Amino acid sequence: MRAKVKLQKMGDTVDEVVVLEWTVGVGDTVAEEDTLMRVATDKIDADVPSPVAGTVVELLVAVDDEVSVGTPICTIET
Repeated sequence: MRAKVKLQKMGDTVDEVVVLEWTVGVGDTVAEEDTLMRVATDKIDADVPSPVAGTVVELLVAVDDEVSVGTPICTIET
């Protein structure tokens, strides 16, 4: 089954982040809570964890993209 991973809410006032880097690539295996990407908010840099375990099959946003909460960021085959 494929799961579309969406950007989760990060704090009470953060609705948008900038993608700093992906820490995984297509074909990589991830465990639940492994870091998928690093993002920047207006206050801090943060890691975005995987909500599921599986294999990354698609990255849907690029480095330097501005991404809103709820936007699909990648697809993982569970």
